[in-house]
Amino acid sequence: MGLWFSRTAGPEAGNFYGQRGNAMSKRDFIYARRWNVFLITAGSIIQAIGFKAVAIQHGFVPSGLFGVAALVNYVTDTLNAGIWFMILNVPMFVLAYVFITKRFLAYSFLAMIVTSVAFMLIDFSIAINDQLYAAVTFGVLAGTGAGIVLRSLGSNGGLDVIAVMLTQRYNIGIGKTYFFFNFILFSFSFASLDNDLVIASLIAAFVSSVLVEYTLSMFNQRKVCFIISDRTQEISDQIIDKLKISGTFLQGVGAYKKADKRLLMVVINNIQLKRLEEIVFKTDDYALFIVENTFSVIGSTFSRRKLY
Repeated sequence: MGLWFSRTAGPEAGNFYGQRGNAMSKRDFIYARRWNVFLITAGSIIQAIGFKAVAIQHGFVPSGLFGVAALVNYVTDTLNAGIWFMILNVPMFVLAYVFITKRFLAYSFLAMIVTSVAFMLIDFSIAINDQLYAAVTFGVLAGTGAGIVLRSLGSNGGLDVIAVMLTQRYNIGIGKTYFFFNFILFSFSFASLDNDLVIASLIAAFVSSVLVEYTLSMFNQRKVCFIISDRTQEISDQIIDKLKISGTFLQGVGAYKKADKRLLMVVINNIQLKRLEEIVFKTDDYALFIVENTFSVIGSTFSRRKLY
């Protein structure tokens, strides 16, 4: 079978779901103010539990600005990490007020307040004796909480504000900002604290970053499927009928035989992927079925682009 190159998008481009109205109402709910406040509050409390019930109990240094707050508390033994976190956030929110939207500022401010207040109010600890287990547990709690907050139209405050600003203005990736900041933070930590504690903190930071990515992709990740067949119209009709989604035809031409072909592109979730595969090969045993992972799909009836 030849290789087909895309030439023009079909007329159905951008309209993948059949029931557009239902998808739109669901999308509007996800970006409603109450939903954002819920995400920020729940995620911030989960993070605060990780900070207070695990990290502080073991002397870990969290990543990001809360890590600076914790390190200052360890070294100076003044105030507590929650209060220091609020103080250190002041210049961050001044920058957010100048360079980023007021909505982003308000949501991020809420996250900072909830995290700080919850940290100060929490008076229990999670009984974990092993330092490695504690680091993993802290990383799971902190990463899950941070990921939930980042599902909103705000951020966790602190370093997130700088990261978003640098991304919008200078196209510097958020991951790069966190890497360089945490590199400096943990360098100072090695100079001030026990090496085993810092290494455990690094393990927690790694677990946290993985959980943030997983929490975000678990809601957004889709599969992009390209179907090359002589019976793409029949396949498309069955997809619309059985899966209640549509697709996009791409006009292609074979690299070997130079024959014109129509490719079918479908964006689908993991749950429906196997059913799509069955539809394709029950219709055409000789079809070529290509599946690619995509972190997120934005626009049309999918997720709305986040505007900070």
